[in-house]
Amino acid sequence: MQQRDDTTSATRGERASWPTVHAAPGTAEVTWRIRVRMADRPGTLARLAIRLADLGCNVLGLAVIPVPDGVLDEIIVRPPVGLSSADLVTAISAEGCECSTVASADVRDLADSATSTLASATRAVNEPARCADVIRDVLAADMVTVVAVSEANPSRSEGGHRAVITVGGQAIVIRRRWAPFADVELARARALLGLLTAAEANVTAPVAVTCDDGSAVVLRGGRPADSAALSALHARCSMETLFQRYHTGTRTVPRRWLHRLLLPPRGISVLGVCGKDVVALGQLIPSGVADTAEFSLLVEDSWQRNGLGTALLARLNVIGAIRGYRTIVALCLPTEDRVIRAARRAGLATTTSEENGQLRVSIATSAGLSALSPGRRTIPVGR
Repeated sequence: MQQRDDTTSATRGERASWPTVHAAPGTAEVTWRIRVRMADRPGTLARLAIRLADLGCNVLGLAVIPVPDGVLDEIIVRPPVGLSSADLVTAISAEGCECSTVASADVRDLADSATSTLASATRAVNEPARCADVIRDVLAADMVTVVAVSEANPSRSEGGHRAVITVGGQAIVIRRRWAPFADVELARARALLGLLTAAEANVTAPVAVTCDDGSAVVLRGGRPADSAALSALHARCSMETLFQRYHTGTRTVPRRWLHRLLLPPRGISVLGVCGKDVVALGQLIPSGVADTAEFSLLVEDSWQRNGLGTALLARLNVIGAIRGYRTIVALCLPTEDRVIRAARRAGLATTTSEENGQLRVSIATSAGLSALSPGRRTIPVGR
């Protein structure tokens, strides 16, 4: 107990001798954003707050950013008129903390970080074309540019600090001079981009696609009420088409299968609907392997080679990316190349391997933001 009292007395003595700030007449008030790295120990922040109070600084906002071997506190302060940033850094160092940044702040920095992020997310959804501006605000960056991945050069060194986030085939290059980017900040930006991608893909909403012959087909999720139409689809398919899908000689689908085809456990089905008819069925279900889902396609014979399978596969690819899968796979007959051709027409790269006498086709998922690249469609359609 005595040792703690002695330390407190010594600290008080140091603070009592701190020089008084004298400002020149007419000097304007300023607001600073400071970043202070400190040990994650009880009392450290309290001592720093007392030190700032001794200087006459008014603490307006605080955010704690976890970093390796400690914490990084971002503090918005309004110093007394005339206090120099050098004196502030010296005072912070006297408490055993490291002040890495002193930068000008404005009233927007006083908002609660969670509230600001949610507001930014709303703005990004409502104005996707201004996504780069929203990211700049969320990260308090100086500049945000969107380039092709091949031009991003993540290892490039330049003035200030730089970070690169990839989204589909695009790269977002973020720059700022006043402080390095913490991992938690970049995670926040990635989460925002993920939200915007999900909102754009809108996987629960129907999507209209146009086939090569001009026919319009709606891609939407399967429902229990679609059982009869799905059964009719199977009845119209040839034995060859059904064998390529199920790898058995079935001609009709048992009623108990229909519900599982429409609402697969932990998975999703996508139907191609023209008028009242279901003309195609796609499924995406977990494979049991981390980050991987298995997909399947069934397209009515008269609708094949018309771009519908390509559109359906592209839709499943986007859904897979939104759901967090890195790869979607299909098990095909060794002589079957329809999935590979559909993937190629959709602009999706494939890898193949042999698995128990079957052809395993793997596709890396991708979900880009069309707002970042004008004219780019989320769901490619065509032959």
